[in-house]
Amino acid sequence: MATKLAAVLRRQLPNPFGGGLSDPYPSPPMIPRRLLWSMKKEPALEASLSRNRRWIVNNQIKNFLLRSPGHTATVRSLQKKLKSFDLQGRAINWLRKYPCCFDVLYAPDGGGEEEIFFTFSKRMAFLVEEEEAAMAASEPAMAQRLAKLLMLCRDRRLNVVKLNELKRGFGFPDDYLLRLVPKLPETFRVVNRTGRRNSMEIELVRWDPDLATSAVEAAAIERGTEPRFVCSLPDTWIKTRKKFDEFNEATPYVSPYSADNTETDKRAVAVIHEILSLSLWKKASIFKLEHFKKELGLPEKLNLLLLRHPCIFYVSNRYNIYTVVLREAYKGSELIEKDPLVVVKQKLGELMQEGLHEYNQRRHLANLEKKRKKGEISIRTKTEEDDENEEEALRLDSVEKREERKRFYKVLFDENP
Repeated sequence: MATKLAAVLRRQLPNPFGGGLSDPYPSPPMIPRRLLWSMKKEPALEASLSRNRRWIVNNQIKNFLLRSPGHTATVRSLQKKLKSFDLQGRAINWLRKYPCCFDVLYAPDGGGEEEIFFTFSKRMAFLVEEEEAAMAASEPAMAQRLAKLLMLCRDRRLNVVKLNELKRGFGFPDDYLLRLVPKLPETFRVVNRTGRRNSMEIELVRWDPDLATSAVEAAAIERGTEPRFVCSLPDTWIKTRKKFDEFNEATPYVSPYSADNTETDKRAVAVIHEILSLSLWKKASIFKLEHFKKELGLPEKLNLLLLRHPCIFYVSNRYNIYTVVLREAYKGSELIEKDPLVVVKQKLGELMQEGLHEYNQRRHLANLEKKRKKGEISIRTKTEEDDENEEEALRLDSVEKREERKRFYKVLFDENP
């Protein structure tokens, strides 16, 4: 009976990393199987994975405006695009939530009726120009990232449809094939051996030995030591660090750019480490990485490989999206080194958040005014007693936060024997 129940549960629980249902997790009991899919939660790194849905939508609206003549479009045309942005409701209401980002304009449409247009606010337009300038200045770096990515592949080429899944993480613009490839014919070319649209590939024409140095090797050269992986966990994680040292010292480091394509854990870890190092945010969707197993020579069960090396990688299931983060690239929840494109994109995100905060404040004050007029609330001035109460509340809040931090670090750094 237990075996039959386990078989039924196994059919009903899909593997979130792809790879089908014939995975090597033990069937009875089923509970440990779930535990293999994630690591102990670390708030700092979890915060680095925060995905602001509003920012994503506003970024789509920004790109929509950039494609419009004069960076101006009708609200009516945006309304038709909302479904493709996975949004419902009225477009005008969304735009009014972000006054820092978008200006709404009213003008006659020529037929005696009023048409509503929208465009970038002055501050948003400035940041859009800054982003485009950073993009243009980053073209040499983009070309290097693309070349290194192709150098990691066994056949030195990648399917364009597949590559498009990672282009955002590597900072490639939507038109990277038109922007980068024609300028560097001695490095890249686009080929299509079957004639089918989804078979288009980008191929590396020339191997550049100057680029065949991984991030691990570059760091070793700077330190003056032999290349080896770095453990980014505290010293108190004794057993984990011991396993990491055994892995690190058992065999020499294998460069992901070497001609040796032997499928070993050492090389697979080196490849994933290098891909994350090349990405802007030093993280990637595991589901998307699994699409490149053949090209990169990665193991069938990539999730198990990553979970075996917690000193190097952090695996999270935030928002039900399995993501791997390169630990050494972060200090707390912040990237240690930020690409210029990351800096300007963060500025855009901050402006969008500021606009939403401004909208919420106005809405809050308007609601208070309505309630005051209805006599539901009375407005009173702040007294010295109010100030003292606020200071006491802040003091107590700080004490509680300190105690909470102590409890958190005790759990985080006291590894179970």
